[in-house]
Amino acid sequence: MSTATLPTPVRRHRFGDLLAAEWLKFWSLRSIPWVLGLATLLVVAAGLKSAQYTHDHYTPGDGDPAVMAQVALYDSFITASADILMLVGGGLGAIVIAGEYATGLIRTTLAAVPDRRAVLLAKAAVLTAVLLGFGTVTAGVSFGLTQAILADRGIGQSLSDPTALRYVVAAALFAPVCGLVGLCLGTLIRHSAGAVVGTVVVLFFLPSLVTERYRWTADLLHALPFPAWQRLARITLAGMRPTDYPATVAGAWTTYGVWAFASVAIAAVVIQRRDH
Repeated sequence: MSTATLPTPVRRHRFGDLLAAEWLKFWSLRSIPWVLGLATLLVVAAGLKSAQYTHDHYTPGDGDPAVMAQVALYDSFITASADILMLVGGGLGAIVIAGEYATGLIRTTLAAVPDRRAVLLAKAAVLTAVLLGFGTVTAGVSFGLTQAILADRGIGQSLSDPTALRYVVAAALFAPVCGLVGLCLGTLIRHSAGAVVGTVVVLFFLPSLVTERYRWTADLLHALPFPAWQRLARITLAGMRPTDYPATVAGAWTTYGVWAFASVAIAAVVIQRRDH
């Protein structure tokens, strides 16, 4: 009597397994902790220097309270700090996927897990989690230290103030938004250097080419991540150059969400349809 050989059941990969695998791959690059750590130190150092300057040159009672509150918040996360988070987040997002294309590891990954969209979503989830933690720690530490310096001048801000909380949350979310943009461009370009350059062009240089002179150019400018962060970082428009087409807080939050969602959606479609 012969017995038929039963087929070996195929194990279906759970999404948790993909997350664990992508988490290990992400941290396998030894330079990443150094990049994130150095970027955090640079942001905090820039904030401390700015806050100390304000502390040394401000006389209590001088200046409009709303304007000085804006100055105090700006000291905690200046434009250079946003540039650092934008470049680090976008660069890491591009390298996470483009690096696999460069080494050919992407073929092994997709051979092991045929569900390409699940792989992309796992990469996006890990990237978002890491950069959200990075942005939260960086913005939170910088905010706490700088406001402690400014407290004895009477202009230090507290997170209990909704505008201050918005400022810190916008800074913390900026890195993962930029990271997902980089992930999308890395999936499209599939070359590490090209993806990083493309990310820098989209996030850093494109806003400088657009103005608020016309309605359509203003709408385009407000739809970019960096100008969206700038609007969320403004708690008062005093001292700003007048414009007929100002950005809104709600519109800036929408820009954050649309770029994050669209970046993942486009990358998922591309990785599903393209040959590897």
